[in-house]
Amino acid sequence: MNVEITGAKVLFNIGGIVITETVVNTWIVMLLITLFCFIITRNLKVRPTSRRQLIAEFIVKTFNKLVKGNMGDKFSAYSPLIAGVMLMSALCSLSGLTGIYAPTADLSTLIAWAVVVFILITFNKIKYGGFGGYLKGYLEPIPVMLPINIISEVATPVSMAFRHFGNVASGVVVMTLVNGAMSAASQGLLGLIPGALGDTLSQIPLLRVGLPAILSLYFDVFSGCIQAFLFSMLTMAYVSSAAASE
Repeated sequence: MNVEITGAKVLFNIGGIVITETVVNTWIVMLLITLFCFIITRNLKVRPTSRRQLIAEFIVKTFNKLVKGNMGDKFSAYSPLIAGVMLMSALCSLSGLTGIYAPTADLSTLIAWAVVVFILITFNKIKYGGFGGYLKGYLEPIPVMLPINIISEVATPVSMAFRHFGNVASGVVVMTLVNGAMSAASQGLLGLIPGALGDTLSQIPLLRVGLPAILSLYFDVFSGCIQAFLFSMLTMAYVSSAAASE
């Protein structure tokens, strides 16, 4: 059984709550990230004495620098959030390499992240401009712009979600088509060999070794990591600009 167009299968149902591959695989990724953080942050010292602590400090400093460089010092508290979003996005996309369903290939995952971004944008607009200033912004530059401003407000996070989803989902579709084509070509070509040898070899998708692996480096690895970076950068840009515009 499939869920809409995403291909995420329903695994089981608990009290009317549908649990899909997306939910399970997302929790697996979160568990791995939590376990990694637990391991590298154990028994930290004032002065690093282990490679594990050096790695932990490097990761923290990298994300702190990234957030401060793009959002400013007053948003330094957002470093854990941005780190979490980037790591979740990248690992969810890369999980497809293991053969499981990549959560970022499910639109519901990206929509949920987009809702978080929308809440952050709204929160910062109200925090720095006041609730009255937030409502007034929908009427600028003239009141007749109200419908367009509302659409623009909602379209910002939604476009982020669809951009991320489109790139990851298209990679999944392309790789599925390539693997299918290579399997069919392998069966057709090797099936031309007469006798039992041809019958045996035609069942082995030998042509799936090579081209699919090369394409996977782009669609599954490079593209997935780039989309994680872009989603995080856009989150920082929209949140910081929401505060600056008020």
